[in-house]
Amino acid sequence: MKMITKSNKDIFLKGLLPLLLLLSFFLNPFKAYAEIAETEINGEFINASSNFLRDLDFETWQLVAYKSPLFEEKLILRVIGYPGNLRIDHPTHLRVESGRKQWFLDDKTLLNRELANDDRQAAAEFDLYELIKNLDKNRPLRLYLSGVFSELPIPPFVVKEWRSIN
Repeated sequence: MKMITKSNKDIFLKGLLPLLLLLSFFLNPFKAYAEIAETEINGEFINASSNFLRDLDFETWQLVAYKSPLFEEKLILRVIGYPGNLRIDHPTHLRVESGRKQWFLDDKTLLNRELANDDRQAAAEFDLYELIKNLDKNRPLRLYLSGVFSELPIPPFVVKEWRSIN
């Protein structure tokens, strides 16, 4: 009789283990991490952070942060909109806010021949170096680009990517 009870207990434990593992995956799902990937920019492959984010008007924007060989390896943020829907006039500045802090990023678009000669004018580049240098935490940011979008929230995981490139 003891032999049968022990066998049933073993069968029960063997059946319980896969069930517990399956439950642990649902209760503690894998965390998704964005990563820096090799991206073609200005005809070269460069490590860059690329994210698609929506502004408060639900328009989607691609943000690409990379170290530019054109600008002494400074960190550059390229903001890309859907061609045909907008026209970004240059030079302009990108206002960035976090809490009570505020930064104005310089427009570098016209210094990039590829973007300056692009008749779609749906992209702009900004010097991200000073902003990232002044951030000591991966805090959320809000971007404002006059005449283009009124507020584009940037989550902390994107800021973390940008800081990891620098």
